Amino acid sequence: MNPIQEYFYRIAEPERSTLLFLRKMILESDPDHITETFSFGLPFFKYKKKMLCYIYYSKKYRQHYISFYHGDKLNYPELLQEGRKKFKILLIDMEKDLPVSFIMNVIDDVKQYI
Repeated sequence: MNPIQEYFYRIAEPERSTLLFLRKMILESDPDHITETFSFGLPFFKYKKKMLCYIYYSKKYRQHYISFYHGDKLNYPELLQEGRKKFKILLIDMEKDLPVSFIMNVIDDVKQYI
């Protein structure tokens, strides 16, 4: 297994399946330009080799989240900045449906700044 696969397979179900779906959705949204790397022990997604977003876990909120680069330029009340300079995060509530269209809209907006 490569490090990215190991990262996801260390996460318990049902969170693992949700995050793997999110990963697949991001990668398939623009397969010619979005790539995945493993940096700082996290799966990062890049758009045309520039940082786009990453997935991580918040100990504070006890939830996984997706963090968007250029989040400081985005105006969505659902995104939290909390002292971050360039990033905003979207907490993933495993008890609710994944907001697929919202996430894809945010990713499209981030691409405009890259």
